[in-house]
Amino acid sequence: MKISDKGIEFLIKEEGGIKLKAYKCQAGIWTIGVGHTGKGVKEGMEITKEKAIELLKGDLRRFENVVNKSIKYPIEQHKFDALVSLAFNIGCAAFSNSTVVKKINTGAKMCEVEEAWKMWRKGGGKVLPVLVARRGREIKLYRGE
Repeated sequence: MKISDKGIEFLIKEEGGIKLKAYKCQAGIWTIGVGHTGKGVKEGMEITKEKAIELLKGDLRRFENVVNKSIKYPIEQHKFDALVSLAFNIGCAAFSNSTVVKKINTGAKMCEVEEAWKMWRKGGGKVLPVLVARRGREIKLYRGE
């Protein structure tokens, strides 16, 4: 599966929109578009919205792949989109080893999947309101709301 246009729109919102001019992120790394980094991103760089979306789609391939490999049975598009958002935010290794994946693959009830999802709300060992809110929006997307 691939992330849908709706999933891409969701992710753009979650990541704070599209930045058409390169900027240094909080970690001091040159970034452009929707969280895109790499050797080609440098000070003064500018791109179009179309290029930003193209870069995002390229960046999302590895997260689509990890969701496709980790989830053992067919799922609906909105669930896939929500899982790609989670993987994009927590990383491929964390996602593939997560309780979220284990719960989905064992056919756990939705409330159990949601509880596992909510475990990913910490940064630096502390519960962060921004992650609590993001996880809530991802869960709503997963539910199809």
